[in-house]
Amino acid sequence: MRPLHLGDLAVSGPGLVQDGRCPEPLSAYDRNETPTVVVDGLPEGTVELALICHDPDAPRPHGFTHWAVYGVPAREGVEIGPATLDGLRVGPNSRGDRAWMGPRPPAGHGLHRYYFWAYALTCHVEGEPTREEFLDRYGEDVIEQARLVVTYERAPEA
Repeated sequence: MRPLHLGDLAVSGPGLVQDGRCPEPLSAYDRNETPTVVVDGLPEGTVELALICHDPDAPRPHGFTHWAVYGVPAREGVEIGPATLDGLRVGPNSRGDRAWMGPRPPAGHGLHRYYFWAYALTCHVEGEPTREEFLDRYGEDVIEQARLVVTYERAPEA
């Protein structure tokens, strides 16, 4: 197993604050707008980046994958979002759609965490794998990973 490098890889985005509430327009209860995510601090040897947004709190055995983006160029300050998706490959979310699916936890289910994981890879990802396929196939090729976590909660229906 390859030792994981713990360095400077960082994930950020306009309106996305670590442990803060996910902006309402990104929610599937609102406009379901695709977020913009920025990745910085790439480790040496990065060939490509992948970005996956996952909710481990979803009431499903493997949580819920909201977004999977592959083919992200290995360059500092690269933006992944609605204005930059051309030429990138969007894998299936847990609904099977190849698009962003915003937070939509069941009403009254409690606080959900949305992990935006950036993966710096030593190789190119082939195709558009699911989150699980990506981790199984490319886990050994990850040089470094970083995350940004935002939260969202839907109050119980009255």
